[in-house]
Amino acid sequence: MNSKILIISFFLSLSYSGCAQDKNPINTKHTHEVIVKDLMNPWGFTFLPDGSMLINEKAGQLIHFKDNIKTEISGLPEIYNRGQGGLLDIELHPNYGKNGWIYFSYASPKGDDKGGNTAISRAKLKNGTLIEFQELYKATPNTTKGQHFGSRMVFKDSCLFFTIGERGNRDENPQDITKDGGKIYRINDDGTIPSDNPFVDQKNAKTAIYSYGHRNPQGMEIHPVTGEIWEHEHGPRGGDEINIIRPSKNYGWPVITYGKNYSGTVITDETKKEGMEQPLHYWTPSIAPCGMAFISGNKYGDWENDLLVGSLKFSYLNHSTLKDGKVIKEERLLDGLGRVRSIEQGPDGYIYVGIENLGIVKLIKTK
Repeated sequence: MNSKILIISFFLSLSYSGCAQDKNPINTKHTHEVIVKDLMNPWGFTFLPDGSMLINEKAGQLIHFKDNIKTEISGLPEIYNRGQGGLLDIELHPNYGKNGWIYFSYASPKGDDKGGNTAISRAKLKNGTLIEFQELYKATPNTTKGQHFGSRMVFKDSCLFFTIGERGNRDENPQDITKDGGKIYRINDDGTIPSDNPFVDQKNAKTAIYSYGHRNPQGMEIHPVTGEIWEHEHGPRGGDEINIIRPSKNYGWPVITYGKNYSGTVITDETKKEGMEQPLHYWTPSIAPCGMAFISGNKYGDWENDLLVGSLKFSYLNHSTLKDGKVIKEERLLDGLGRVRSIEQGPDGYIYVGIENLGIVKLIKTK
């Protein structure tokens, strides 16, 4: 094959992949309002009972936003800000009004090994400072690799569920329940292990593990009708997944996948295997999903219980219409606004979206 044919083939392949990437239509009936300006990477945020926000900047700043004023909160532990690691998710205890607990996920350098790994802690806020700080879980070992920390958190039935990515060690961590990484975990709100966790009686197992065989989950939410835990995770080149999480189940990575290596080489020929769960939905090519929320209420017409997922790769908010537990239609919102990092529904019923190098915006339906 001569050089001219090679060049033509290369650009044809780019054109083909571009068509695949742009297959979802752009919704032009929605716009946005910038609520919090000048944020670099709002990895996670949550609303306090008074309507103000707590915002995690990945670089290691916790910001309180109230009455258009940003105030940095002190008292965080040392944050390992490297690659995809840093100050990550934030979640209020379901009974926050009574106990005041705020939960954090972050990359921590604590431990004997160099580098860092994902940690889960909680603290209370008083006069602009975090107090009563308690580490609840710290994954081991530390590593200087900068990828796949996870990390999202949700509460269900008084237990805290959280995700930790496989930290770039796909051949060892995801399929081994004696090792951290590539898992979804479940702990009591004080960090103790629930007696009915699936692996509490298995020798040498990490007893906080709830499910395994994950790659890098950066979205997790409770379905508002079924109460199921929905999760999404990054595939490699293609194969990003949405899963419904169930105890003790193996979600397959890297034994089965719909993705390939970033170089285009094959990871495995298998997309299905007995004893391993199939995704509810997957994206090929990859959209690089981050952040996740279900829509409740009537602010967006007939979108109630539909799913929103951020796309880091293509800089839009993915709106998935659901029917009978399946994705039947997708479209782009906030197209080209920036890399979508976090999504929350506010107490006013509107959807708020954290956009890298912009801030937090409110999704508005135009008339």
